[in-house]
Amino acid sequence: MLNRLLSADYPRSRVLAVLLLGLLLALALAPFLFPGVKALNVAAKVLIFVVLVASFDLLLGYTGIVSFAHTMFFGLGAYGVAVATTRLGPTWEALAVGVLGALGLSLVLSLAIGLFSLRVRAIFFAMITLAVATAFMTLASQLSDITGGEDGLSFRLPAILSPSHEFSEEPFLGVSLDGRLLTYYLLFAVALGLLLALLRIVNSPFGRVLQAIRENEFRAEAIGYRVVVYRTISSVLSALFACMAGVMLALWLRYNGPDTSLSFEIMMDVLLIVVIGGMGTMYGSAVGAALFLVAQSYLQDVLRLGSEATAAVPMLSALLSPDRWLLWLGVLFVLSVYYFPTGVVGRLRAAALRRAS
Repeated sequence: MLNRLLSADYPRSRVLAVLLLGLLLALALAPFLFPGVKALNVAAKVLIFVVLVASFDLLLGYTGIVSFAHTMFFGLGAYGVAVATTRLGPTWEALAVGVLGALGLSLVLSLAIGLFSLRVRAIFFAMITLAVATAFMTLASQLSDITGGEDGLSFRLPAILSPSHEFSEEPFLGVSLDGRLLTYYLLFAVALGLLLALLRIVNSPFGRVLQAIRENEFRAEAIGYRVVVYRTISSVLSALFACMAGVMLALWLRYNGPDTSLSFEIMMDVLLIVVIGGMGTMYGSAVGAALFLVAQSYLQDVLRLGSEATAAVPMLSALLSPDRWLLWLGVLFVLSVYYFPTGVVGRLRAAALRRAS
């Protein structure tokens, strides 16, 4: 059963297995283990970014395609839910229309980009996707009648997903059993299902061909594989999974705007997470997303404690100021790349292989 769920792609490292199991349990029990609004928001964001980063890794890590249009599909998913529920009301039917409409549009756009641009090599394709993503963000900002423009759209979801909907008047283990909790576990189930689906894809014969294309595109073409077709399918699948990550974001925030799901900063975060976790390893998306987002969310709090503890040493206290959290985040990223050049997952697997031999 476990072999089927994990598509025979085991962690291959005891440390990594413990790390992944701990992360799974932490996310599954987050509402009970980490009380507070901020902690739950961080856990939900980790779930969303696990799917988004894993979908991007399908492109970059497994197929060798560098694309900057990934957040466009992320935004399409979020806008699909936002626009549909705003126009049709907070119903399950509207939610279904929004999700299916966003997936359909993502399919068409990714197919168009794949067919017209994937013959372009390396940096030229990356520039094309960057131009497309920038144009889409500009379009979303200007079509205020549909997207709400720069202000974005706030919307309501079906009542059962609303924080005001309570299933029980008595808290369970100190946690309110309400629509917010249900939404979190809906995200958890969707994220787990999508990650397992991506594991199945990359460990299938199709996934092996993608890896062959990544290693040597010309050799893959020479032995009979239609590289453009495989790269296009990979682009489409990646876009659809990214679109679902956008749907998850909209369900959690109940708001969407250009800066929320389409900004270039999100694309940079995704790239950083892929590098930290390890390219070409779906498990890296989970480990990298958790490490990066926890550091991003709590680094200021840690620095504040450090600054207060070193108040007697003015220079050190100033260096540990919470206002310098981006500097320290950059330092942590440089150190992670230096000590884990193949990412956390790649390093742990390599260490386990050396011990075994």
